[in-house]
Amino acid sequence: MQVSEAWLRELINPPVSTEQLVEQLTMAGLEVDAVQPVAAQFSGVVVGEVISTEQHPNADKLKVCKVNVGQAEALQIVCGASNVRPGLKIPAALIGAVLPGDFKIKESKLRGELSFGMLCSEKELGLAASSDGLMELPADAPVGQDIRDYLALNDNVIELGLTPNRADCLSVEGVAREVAVINKLAFQQQASVAVAVAHQETLEIKVETPDACPVYLGRLIKGINPSAVTPLWMQERLRRCGIRSLSPVVDVTNYVLLELGQPLHAFDAAKLSAPIVVRNSRAGESLSLLNDQTIELDGEALVIADQQQALALAGVMGGSTSAVSDETQDIFLECAFFSPRTIAGKARQFGLHTDSSHRFERGVDFTLQQRAIERATQLIVEIAGGSVGSVNAVISQAHYPARLPVKLRSQRIQKILGIRLTSDEVSNLFKGLGMQVAEYAEGWEITPPGWRFDIAIEADLLEEIGRIVGYNNLPGSNLLMRTELGKAPEASLTLERLQDCLVDRGYQEAITYSFVDEAMQTAVAPNDEFIRIQNPISSELAVMRTTLWCGLLTAAQYNLNRQQTRVRLFESGLRFLRRDGETKQQKMLAGLALGNVFAEQWGEKARDIDFFDVKADVEALLSLTAGGLSFKPAQHPALHPGQTAEIVDAGSHAVGLFGMLHPNLEKQLGFDSPVFLFEIAQDAILQRVVPKFTALSKFPSVRRDMALLVRQNISAEDLINCINSSREQAVREVSIFDIYQGKGIEEGFKSVALSLILQDFTQTLTDSEIDAIFRRLLEKMTAELNAKLRE
Repeated sequence: MQVSEAWLRELINPPVSTEQLVEQLTMAGLEVDAVQPVAAQFSGVVVGEVISTEQHPNADKLKVCKVNVGQAEALQIVCGASNVRPGLKIPAALIGAVLPGDFKIKESKLRGELSFGMLCSEKELGLAASSDGLMELPADAPVGQDIRDYLALNDNVIELGLTPNRADCLSVEGVAREVAVINKLAFQQQASVAVAVAHQETLEIKVETPDACPVYLGRLIKGINPSAVTPLWMQERLRRCGIRSLSPVVDVTNYVLLELGQPLHAFDAAKLSAPIVVRNSRAGESLSLLNDQTIELDGEALVIADQQQALALAGVMGGSTSAVSDETQDIFLECAFFSPRTIAGKARQFGLHTDSSHRFERGVDFTLQQRAIERATQLIVEIAGGSVGSVNAVISQAHYPARLPVKLRSQRIQKILGIRLTSDEVSNLFKGLGMQVAEYAEGWEITPPGWRFDIAIEADLLEEIGRIVGYNNLPGSNLLMRTELGKAPEASLTLERLQDCLVDRGYQEAITYSFVDEAMQTAVAPNDEFIRIQNPISSELAVMRTTLWCGLLTAAQYNLNRQQTRVRLFESGLRFLRRDGETKQQKMLAGLALGNVFAEQWGEKARDIDFFDVKADVEALLSLTAGGLSFKPAQHPALHPGQTAEIVDAGSHAVGLFGMLHPNLEKQLGFDSPVFLFEIAQDAILQRVVPKFTALSKFPSVRRDMALLVRQNISAEDLINCINSSREQAVREVSIFDIYQGKGIEEGFKSVALSLILQDFTQTLTDSEIDAIFRRLLEKMTAELNAKLRE
């Protein structure tokens, strides 16, 4: 929502600067995203009037103009604009003027003719990105007045990032109401001026779905001037709020939308076949919209129709067949309230998003329609004339949104917010927000107005007090609690400890959406049954993730597109699974790594990260946790078939997965280097083995090495587990220091070199005892793993 500060201050003008106003709005929950001047800086430009024009003697495209700029004598200015003509009022830059871009106007000679200034277009004044000719000013523009004062260009556009619950601030009046309450000023909304009715002709209106459309007003205005022009002040206000001027009737409906927050629509009455019907669409019915898009309706969308066809998609966009054009003389002005539930998602369903749908799906004041249609009628008659008919209203109060009183207990204000307010202060605050206030024994009963759809419980009222008083003005206090300290068993591992481990290894934490793009979800986990969101924010956020990899891969793409070639990310969060007809949530810890092993430096050669680098990161996590977790080869459709491992617990249940992104998927997602991923269930790694003291032996240890020939499918872990499962008490430690395949080793086999540390607690081991242990271990591995001692 863009708001002109000058327009806002016409409604309520608090004694604060622009910076203070912006701070107030942000602290009141209406976050200001940006503040920009409405025009670039320039000076020395006044309103001028072209008195006469003569063809330049030495240039076909130039004219020598006499221009009245309010001085004693008219100025001679050479101009090449195609629309320059006698009687035209335009912005004239005088000698010494400075235009945007630090362009200084000096006396000059153009093809032999002196020019004492410059006639300006919107582009040259920084008011538009492009222009076809000079900026034409109204005939009553005062000659000689500074153009910045005439167009009120010393103004700012305040861009508000409103949350969906604050639809009441999608209008200048709504924002003004907030500013008034914050500054404790009285706010009086503009009075509705009923236009005199000149004829009694109306179009019949039928509402077949009063639950979806409780209020529908229509008015016939005949004989408007098709050649009328929208006044400059209205064009400027629309421009500053991000809306382009089109025609007087359309501009007025847009102006009222911005001013009051009520969408309206105008039909060409000559193109209608009464009665006007508000109904559900018929399956297979088509509608050509104003944006030249033709949509196929599904039988559920609400439409405005006549006896022949659907005319508009209710609350979203009008149709092209009944649109107002440059020849339109009679219009049917529509002003309605559509239920938010009826409009929600309909625009998105057809790939649309309009100012009307944005407001209706969040909630428009259902008491505003009469005032809005009178305001729009007033402006249309002032600009384009016309004969006004009476308002034909179809209203079903039984289907109005409920506005139930909400109780606010006085003691809750101090308990939750830590402040004391008098009864008058509470009443004035809520009355300033347009609410009805009634006192009762324990506090107040507060009824929200028609424009507030977000007030339903006591906490909502406390939030209103907090934001109007100012969160930064709430007192700080120490929380006094008399309680026993909670237990912190040493066997429990905190998630923060695991996160710190990853941070220490160069990863950065990411927080991504729980809902993801369906294409990404299907690509990463094609075999998972996912949950589809019924009313997604956007098509890119349409399903619930079954793996945290979706968000991490998207984040990695975002970083790569911004020239970050070395990425290490991790995330802890929920994944959402459908199993046995039930929705289950599971806490996961996931990570992603790509690019070089180390950041660019002089001490290490550049090398891309590989499978074992990521395995080392995963092992660092597992080293903090309970024992019994191990790795085994696995397959996953999103991972490389030869570089994928499963993390299993002591019962051989899979608790995690890691590996390299499949080359096909890597190419599909636009990565130009290998991407490695891991994901582990949190509940499997948030326990750890408590260290236990073991007595030290006073006898020396002995190291013996052995090299074994085993088949390639025998893992190093299999060998270590086989030795550890023996009953040899003297074996203290087993490690692998070499694996070799190649020349001298039979195909399908590999050589694994192990180091054994032997030590006894009762005696020094003799060579014969060591040899016996060595022999028994070899026999066990030969029997279980078909291992052979390499000669």
